[in-house]
Formats: sequence, C-alpha cells, structure tokens
Amino acid sequence: MSKHSDHQALVPLAFIPPGQEVRLASLGDEIDPHQREQLTAYGLAENRPIRVLQQKPMTVILADEVELALEHSVARHVWVSR
Repeated sequence: MSKHSDHQALVPLAFIPPGQEVRLASLGDEIDPHQREQLTAYGLAENRPIRVLQQKPMTVILADEVELALEHSVARHVWVSR
C-alpha cells in the first residue's frame, strides 16, 4: 500500500466530477516519462491543489492559474485525494 493510504483513498483524476478541488498525490508509472516531465513543468507537484474544470471530451484542470487538458489515458493514472 502507498504511504497515502492511511488517511484518504486515492482516486484517479479521470473520476473526479467537474467543479471539485483535489490534491495531487502522485503521477502513475504508466505515464510516459517525457509526459511526466511536462506535467511537472506545468506545476503538477505532489500535494498541489487542482481544480477539475471538465471531464469531456478531455480532462481539463486548473493548477496554479494554468489550465491543462489531459487525455483520459493520462488522467486515469494521475492519483489525487479529495
């Protein structure tokens, strides 16, 4: 089990309804290393608050005033806590 499991269950970002704010827990190993680097460069750091703006047709999030659109194949492997 991950170190986060003791207090809150982690949920894939793709499952968070629009309008909710969550905290980034981790980026799954399934995400391409180059893409992980890009996400980190855009401010997706552990414990960073993220607001979900929409889930269709893509997952769109707001992190530190930066809007990011993620493919569902990526958003499924971004782990967050409520």
